[in-house]
Amino acid sequence: MKDIANCPRCGQIFVKALRPICQHCYKEQETNFDIVSKFMRRKQNRMASIREVHEKTEVPLEQIHQFVREGRLLTGHFPNLGYPCESCSSIIQEGRLCTSCSDQIKDGLEKVNKEKEFELKKEEERRKERASISTYHSLNDRFNKK
Repeated sequence: MKDIANCPRCGQIFVKALRPICQHCYKEQETNFDIVSKFMRRKQNRMASIREVHEKTEVPLEQIHQFVREGRLLTGHFPNLGYPCESCSSIIQEGRLCTSCSDQIKDGLEKVNKEKEFELKKEEERRKERASISTYHSLNDRFNKK
């Protein structure tokens, strides 16, 4: 049986088969894409920013961001289009994070890995130290007192 869900945009119940939204919202989304696409295909509009596209077409910013994120509006043809970084909301054209957020995460992971390596080395040194300290008891004292 197909999954039944509420449309995240309008709340209507629908059978979730091919898309995550209902048929009505899908048609509305495609209409909005056609509006944006036609606007962007005009030569004088190719350098328009997201804000300008939103103001002229009245298509919601989130949908324009989604079109760029999905690759439906190519940033190679329209260099001023982009969508927000998931961490800091600066405008990017590919991926999920901007380079500075990505670098911050990488630096954090490297720092954590170095700390783990340091702790492992420290533990290894402690283990070696414990192994080298052995106590030996002599039985000679017992036998020599006869």
